[in-house]
Amino acid sequence: MARVLLVVAQFYEDLASQLVQGACHELHNLGMDYDTVNVPGTLEIPAAISFSLQHESYDGYIALGCVIRGETSHYDVVCQSVTAGINHLVLTHKLPLGFGVITAENMEQAANRADPSLRNYGGKAARACIEMMKLKAHWSAI
Repeated sequence: MARVLLVVAQFYEDLASQLVQGACHELHNLGMDYDTVNVPGTLEIPAAISFSLQHESYDGYIALGCVIRGETSHYDVVCQSVTAGINHLVLTHKLPLGFGVITAENMEQAANRADPSLRNYGGKAARACIEMMKLKAHWSAI
């Protein structure tokens, strides 16, 4: 059975919980086995994935978290760094990954995107991960 690792940034715990709920619902429906690891914030997501590559064997990865714009340029730095770090890992190690890191202007936007009954970014990230796992398997079989 395929195994997926969810890496969840806990900086906004309530939003993280909703993202996990949406992702886990999708994974359960598809009969997928998964593990979850929590990290303090989104900047730590790439490092956690990198650490796991040395010790565990996962067929796919799901990155979950949230970055909300504040009063400084920190938002832009975090968003760019997280995206670049994850993209580097995906391309270097050929990892199927679902990207569920919300980048929002305010809490209302973030909550709308995290809520499984609304935009459900956690569920969308899980579906993207599964689709990329299928695509990788397809190309590996040729």
